[in-house]
Amino acid sequence: MYFPLFISRRIYNDKGDKRQVSRPVIRLAIAGVAIGLAVMIISVCVVLAFKHTIRDKVVGFGSHVRVENFMASAGDETLPIAIPDSILTTLKGVEGVKEVQKYAYKQCILKTESDFLGIMLKGIGEDYDMSFLNENLYQGEYPKFSSEKSSNKIVISKVQADKMHLKVGDAVFGYFVDDDVRMRKFTVSAIYDTKMSKYDEIFAFTDIYAIQKLNGWESDQYSGVELTLNDFNKLDEIAEVVAEKIHRKRDSYGELYSSRTITESNPQIFAWLSLLDMNIWVILGLMVCVAGITMISGLFIIILERTTMIGLLKALGARNKTIRHTFLFFAVFIIGKGLLWGNAIALFLMLLQKYTGLVKLDSQTYYVSEVPIEINIPWILVLNAATLVICTLVLIIPSYLVSHIHPAKAMHFE
Repeated sequence: MYFPLFISRRIYNDKGDKRQVSRPVIRLAIAGVAIGLAVMIISVCVVLAFKHTIRDKVVGFGSHVRVENFMASAGDETLPIAIPDSILTTLKGVEGVKEVQKYAYKQCILKTESDFLGIMLKGIGEDYDMSFLNENLYQGEYPKFSSEKSSNKIVISKVQADKMHLKVGDAVFGYFVDDDVRMRKFTVSAIYDTKMSKYDEIFAFTDIYAIQKLNGWESDQYSGVELTLNDFNKLDEIAEVVAEKIHRKRDSYGELYSSRTITESNPQIFAWLSLLDMNIWVILGLMVCVAGITMISGLFIIILERTTMIGLLKALGARNKTIRHTFLFFAVFIIGKGLLWGNAIALFLMLLQKYTGLVKLDSQTYYVSEVPIEINIPWILVLNAATLVICTLVLIIPSYLVSHIHPAKAMHFE
């Protein structure tokens, strides 16, 4: 066995060591590494979960990429674009595209006997992916949305329901103001709640057929199509391919196609989410510094308490390099134990939060009602490896202290 490793293991496993200083220092060093790693793991897993949760909610309302009327993308007006089967086939053929679904918008004023509220009514059809809405269903049951007939059913948010004092099964009137005022009676079929107040206050859902008729559009005219991708990380790459296939093309009514990504439609939200990355790097840096400083202090004290042993090893012919490696291995054992405790603490707290939702948040501010957790194994492994490597590297310089210990003086140290 490698001599420095053998000596370091004997020192570390020596349960009969009665030294009054080094043992508490070792425990403190282990605690410093454990707490630092636990904080880093929890911080990364919480921020990743928070970013992905908010991102998925924004995508749920607007998809990854939209193809729409060029003039509509340049302003706030709802303008139609023809979506023939050829366009759908082209978009579905783009590698990385999971779903292609049509939609239509119409501004609406919902009114009851005592309340009214302005919303954006989104028409969707039978091809619409309901997974996002199903995940956020609050009450009721979603109707079978259709592109061929109107069921006169509407899905509203909990925010809208609270403001309008509505519940599932209630009737509500929708007023549509164009050149004249038209009215439609809807029945509340379901209520959703995403906790994203920015969207929950605005969007309600009904049949796409009803929106087409209210807008006076032809059967092949829509507000656009939404493209859902398999991998968000390939958003820009796929968006470029989509742009090459549809930009500068006109539909049968002479309207120009255009496309934009969810990040282009919501720059403020994604800029805010990107700022969280800086917070994570600051936390990681501080925690590594805390762990590193704790280990450096501990190593100094351990070396000073082992001065006699160092002098004896030198007297027996051990080189400074060998002794230095001995203490570095000893430090690695301490760091390793700290990593084990840090992982255990972090996983326990994260699982506790994941399955109990113990720590709550203000959904009006954070868009989630409790602290989200995403146990990301690759990131946890990277943090463990980085902590071990960095803490070991910062101990190399302090380990040179052994070269200043002379055998003759060390033998009389105690």
